[in-house]
Amino acid sequence: MAGTIHRSVCPYDCPDACGLLVEVEDGRVVSVKGDPEHPFTRGILCAKMQHYERTVHSPRRLSQPLERCGPKGKGSFKPISWAAAIERIATEWQRIIADSGPEAILPYSYAGTMGVLQRNALIPFFNRMGASRLERGICTPAKDEGWRAVMGETPAPAPERVLDSDLVMLWSSNAAATNLHFLQLVKQAKKRGARVWMIDLYRNAGSGVADEVFCVRPGSDGALALGLMHLLVRNGRCDDAFLAEKVQGFIELKEQVLPDYPPERVSALTGLTVEQLEQMAHAFAVAKAPFISLGGGLAHYSNSAMTVRSIVALPTLTGAWERGGGCFVGTSTGAALPMAKITRPDLLCGSPRSINMSQLGDALMRLDDPPVRSLYISHSNPAVVAPDQNRVLQGLAREDLFTVVHERFMTDSARYADILLPATSSLEYGDLFRSYGSYCVQRTCSVIPPVGKSKSNREVIRLLAAAMDYREDIFFRDDEEMIAELLAEPNDWWAGVDRQAFQEGRPVVLTPPRAGRFHTPSGKIEILNPRLRDPLPCYLEPYRDELPLQLVTAPALKTLNSTFFERDELREPQMSIRVHPAEAERRGLEDGGSVHVFNALGEVEFVLRIDEKVPSGLAVAEGVWWREFAPGGRTVNALTSQRLTDLGGGSTFYDNRVDIRRC
Repeated sequence: MAGTIHRSVCPYDCPDACGLLVEVEDGRVVSVKGDPEHPFTRGILCAKMQHYERTVHSPRRLSQPLERCGPKGKGSFKPISWAAAIERIATEWQRIIADSGPEAILPYSYAGTMGVLQRNALIPFFNRMGASRLERGICTPAKDEGWRAVMGETPAPAPERVLDSDLVMLWSSNAAATNLHFLQLVKQAKKRGARVWMIDLYRNAGSGVADEVFCVRPGSDGALALGLMHLLVRNGRCDDAFLAEKVQGFIELKEQVLPDYPPERVSALTGLTVEQLEQMAHAFAVAKAPFISLGGGLAHYSNSAMTVRSIVALPTLTGAWERGGGCFVGTSTGAALPMAKITRPDLLCGSPRSINMSQLGDALMRLDDPPVRSLYISHSNPAVVAPDQNRVLQGLAREDLFTVVHERFMTDSARYADILLPATSSLEYGDLFRSYGSYCVQRTCSVIPPVGKSKSNREVIRLLAAAMDYREDIFFRDDEEMIAELLAEPNDWWAGVDRQAFQEGRPVVLTPPRAGRFHTPSGKIEILNPRLRDPLPCYLEPYRDELPLQLVTAPALKTLNSTFFERDELREPQMSIRVHPAEAERRGLEDGGSVHVFNALGEVEFVLRIDEKVPSGLAVAEGVWWREFAPGGRTVNALTSQRLTDLGGGSTFYDNRVDIRRC
């Protein structure tokens, strides 16, 4: 009997929100393919999603509520009913609130699902409670702040604009692992005659598309951008008319900043030769439409926001924005929907403290103010993805910390739960999905019943709201009704959208409003931003200490952060770290040998891989592994700190130093 085909969307934290065609037989997903009619992803899926049915129906799926019956972290549980689980949670929370106030409860969630309803389901509930607020800044808020400092609320150019470029710069962007469909556009641009540069730390999996690869020293990208601008000015290659009419602060940049970045100094900072810098500046100047695609790697240094400001300003000097070029940092479609209807800031009770999710370890171990006495984790796995893993695990192991985890699999975080609730996959609920790599949006419906006794985020919150006697209608409204309300208000972003196609589950493309070219207070590109502590871009040194190797926690090709480790075929055989042959020789290390990578925060066992594509001075670890598959019980974030970026409160995963020794 032939199955039925349903449209859906990849729910994971990836720029593209790929369109899916899901085949269902007898209530089970039997195959998942790309939707060739999706206007951006066009039927191409990454290896992770090509057999999504193996995740949905994995034998590792949690299918019923569980209660801990052994030491925290050991994964010892016994089955309980949903009613008993909800009653236990509500009873514990009411006791904690009575004793310590609602701030003693902390929700922790991120981007395990990117659906508008399900991702934000916790926010109104914990607003109503008055719980501690979570600053969801673990990924790339510094990149957003850097863009906003120069461009304000100006919508990013459509990624398809790269097809008109004659010089494409993949800057800190391992597109093969993190932006597959944009990479397809880059290949098309290359066939049309564009040259492609990669500016990164090492020759990663996406380097094959590049005509030239420029490996820079970690955290020096801002110096490179300023150095190129210095050369554009020195060589008289600026678009004076564009700068005079459309840009605020170029004269100040030219006179106060750029003289400090001659090629000799920039060479010393970046590791590129003076000749390379001269060649790059010339090629950028003569390009008709240079297009920079800015990835997320450089958003994980302590100088990230300032770095992004400098890079975004670079195409301004040649007027590239007027000629089909510019800089793409990602799309932001928050203004396309009245998100306050979902997040309900009006329900916020009191003025609770905020806790940055990258500093969870400190939050759990700080025993005053009041202490965090309960943690609710949903669509995230902080035991391995949060920085300073040893401190996070120490906090999760507290016997006086009541922890609830809503999850599909027995992740590292789930093992520390007092109550473990089974979660649905994205094919078991309906939602609305936006992309941050294009302007596509799509709504979905459930295509199979929930696996076992699993429930969606909104279903769980509905049960908890009833148990806590929260009576606001947002907790009990139907998902379809919520989506309809989001779409009811007139909004220019939806002008020209085929609403019928959207309601049928087909992907559609939003149109960013363009009234007023640059959406800044001045109406111009603001190289000089008087509202910031540093009004002009400059170079800030990244973090440095005495250890010899810069740790690079790079993305993996077949997994996404800690997601997909339930699938044997997507895991690499061993958790490895890659170094240049000279670094291995200096330490007497052999390829394939076991090594300890260490710093003041911790020590992690890896298998060593010697790789000439990795420059000397780096140690590259790809992927965020489950501890279950780590030889020493610790993974890469035992080596990353809780320091934050210069703006935005982002994580500094790339700003850590280590050394290596033989096991």
